[in-house]
Amino acid sequence: MSVEDRLSGPLPDVAGEAGHTGHPPRVGFFTDTSVCIGCKACEVACKEWNAVPEDGLDLLGMSFDNTGALGANTWRHVAFVEQPRPPGGPGTAPPPGAPEDLGMPSFDLPGAKTGADGRTDFRWLMASDVCKHCTHAGCLDVCPTGALFRTEFGSVVVQQDICNGCGYCVSGCPYGVIDRRPDDGRAQKCTLCYDRLHDGLEPACAKACPTDSIQFGELDELRERAAHRVEQLHERGLAEARLYGHDPADGVGGTGAFFLLLDEPEVYGLPPDPVVPTRELPAMWKYAGMAASALLAAAVAAFGGRRR
Repeated sequence: MSVEDRLSGPLPDVAGEAGHTGHPPRVGFFTDTSVCIGCKACEVACKEWNAVPEDGLDLLGMSFDNTGALGANTWRHVAFVEQPRPPGGPGTAPPPGAPEDLGMPSFDLPGAKTGADGRTDFRWLMASDVCKHCTHAGCLDVCPTGALFRTEFGSVVVQQDICNGCGYCVSGCPYGVIDRRPDDGRAQKCTLCYDRLHDGLEPACAKACPTDSIQFGELDELRERAAHRVEQLHERGLAEARLYGHDPADGVGGTGAFFLLLDEPEVYGLPPDPVVPTRELPAMWKYAGMAASALLAAAVAAFGGRRR
């Protein structure tokens, strides 16, 4: 396997590459946003089990989303995406400034009977976001102290007693997941409930989810289950349903937490084409070497001309 392959692309055995022998199968999350009801049980369970500090519950003016984004004190974030009626056609949006008629609550799946071409009603898209535990994790690659490590389950965890708060991992994450706490400066993020996995328990968020929107299990089995779910939704007329983060050939080698979405990733605040920064290292060193060689040649020519 070449250096380029180890820095990006499919990596069948991430735990083995990290030095774990006889390790269990890689596990992760499959989040089916089509059945998320926005109850935030996952947020509460995550905070309670991991003793994550309360993060203010600020009124951000963004629907019922009072956390805004993932951060050091928000390891699970339930996004509420309000989508008004498309302009034109029946059920057109009201004039600017006029109140939006949300109608009566419905028991249909989010997006049901409201495809990309025929949607005429206001709808909410809800999704519980979390650390992706990437196959090629930018945060892990750039950590200078070894505070981040790959577990035998394939997840990525921060060791608080080793983190020096440098912040390299923050800029190295293509998803903007990991962050530093303002009080001590150390990085924090989801651990996939590493302590619970050791005891054979599923993560607290998945355990608390009442609709099984967050599903936990072996990653290969979850991918099969997700592909079947997408087929089901397509048969029911939700042509816009698609998977995000499941492809081992993407810019991070596939993620340990992937999603079924009902719209483009950008709608949910997710990057459309995330790339691990270290993927470009071979090319960067190549161009740096070429530049250094050109500089050396210019210096030799300049000093050689002076001697003559």
